[in-house]
Amino acid sequence: MRDRFDGIEVFVEAVEAGGFKRAADRLSLTPSAVGKAIARLEERLGVRLFQRTTRTQCLTEDGQQYYERCLRAIEELRTGESLLETGRREVVGKLRVSLPVLFGRYCVAPILRSYARQHPKLELELSFNDRQVDMIADGFDLAVRNGALGNGTSLRARRLISQRKALCASPAYLAERGQPHSLADLRDHDMLVYWRNDYALPWRLPDVSGDLVDVPVSSRLRFDDLEAITDAAVEGMGLAWQPHWLISDHIRAGRLVELWADRPSAVIEAYAVWPAAQHLPLRSRLAIDALASELPKRFGQEAV
Repeated sequence: MRDRFDGIEVFVEAVEAGGFKRAADRLSLTPSAVGKAIARLEERLGVRLFQRTTRTQCLTEDGQQYYERCLRAIEELRTGESLLETGRREVVGKLRVSLPVLFGRYCVAPILRSYARQHPKLELELSFNDRQVDMIADGFDLAVRNGALGNGTSLRARRLISQRKALCASPAYLAERGQPHSLADLRDHDMLVYWRNDYALPWRLPDVSGDLVDVPVSSRLRFDDLEAITDAAVEGMGLAWQPHWLISDHIRAGRLVELWADRPSAVIEAYAVWPAAQHLPLRSRLAIDALASELPKRFGQEAV
């Protein structure tokens, strides 16, 4: 009976990781061992599961059908494990979390550190990166992401909080250049631009009617780090459009002035996300609950 299940875990991992080499890394095997395990599985089943080339491995039609059935069986096993975990109410095992750099460091990580202190048998790994990771290929159990998630079906999500964005500048800059009163006025000002992947993200600001519109931005001053933009704004180098939580201390200290505070402002939603095909173990589910409960408190919002 055991022989009938040999190779299934390797097969599913190869599909979810997107290739034999990535599956080997995640399973601590060699690519050759992964290939041999899948070859034995194909021989036993009498079908070809992958269409192989020198660079990639793609599922065949039979492979896709078999994967879907394996996945359902694995989900049942995961559900059973989760029920056992829930009965124990003991958080154990490894939790790998991907976080945006600044929001993750200042807002999310303190909550997860507290969560780890409450559960001494939990192994917590935090990875800070502003790029959107491939959660399955990179082996993450959970991620916190800012902004729209798109229409893909590979992830599940839970909204955590809304982050208000604010237009700001230093008192010295405003004394020298004057205060903008409309979107058209921005053309006469230096703008401190967030620059990523050779692209300047537009600013979402209110027009004369109060409607929020995307404003294309261009500038000789471009940064790929929000904290560096804040530093430049404090030094009087231009206007910045930043998350309010990041600049609030500078506003209270008088180093920055929030502009258009009485007008509508854009918000960025923050989400907890996890792979759709993965049944949530207790350690992930309770981590998400902790974030959904504690993050809003830090922003003066009601828990979602």
